[in-house]
Amino acid sequence: MTTLESCSMTLKDIDKKTYRRKLNQVIVGFIIILALLAIAFGAMLIALFTDPLAIDNVSLSTINTAIETGGNDSNFKYNFLGVILALLACAAILQQLKNKPFFNEIYYIWQLKQIQNTIYRRLKKIKKASLDADENALIVLKFYYVSLKQLYILDDNTITMSTLEADISKLDQLITDFDKEIHVDQFTQTLLSSYK
Repeated sequence: MTTLESCSMTLKDIDKKTYRRKLNQVIVGFIIILALLAIAFGAMLIALFTDPLAIDNVSLSTINTAIETGGNDSNFKYNFLGVILALLACAAILQQLKNKPFFNEIYYIWQLKQIQNTIYRRLKKIKKASLDADENALIVLKFYYVSLKQLYILDDNTITMSTLEADISKLDQLITDFDKEIHVDQFTQTLLSSYK
């Protein structure tokens, strides 16, 4: 269960080209490092836990049986464990690098997507509360739609943009009808605690 932070999430202007370039560099770097670490960890585990001299203790009938059934024990479990260790190492590396200036845009978008997921899981209750002039629900919806639009633009998701624009217009009309002053900078994650 995740805890909601009391801090606000301020929407930032992100340069799309810079974000895409940095994201692509991180993805390629992650894949290369993951592959190299997986191979290295797998090789170390195989070297540590397999006994190359064990073949001397195997009888001729065991070798024939292994050949007939497709081979002896593979190193799959060691290679798989190597991949798991590589993933953990890459996650630790990213955790250490997330606050570096190069990662500003990427980490901001990652945080924004986490908040989007939390809101989406509670969206039905939030929308229902907004129809009853619940100011917190209106603030959350305003933040949700505006930040979703930013993500759609950054990810080139133009297919659902018209639907999102219609939702934003409906929300703005609802805010006007209720005579409320709602801004995205009013959003804090603690507002979500009412809609579990």
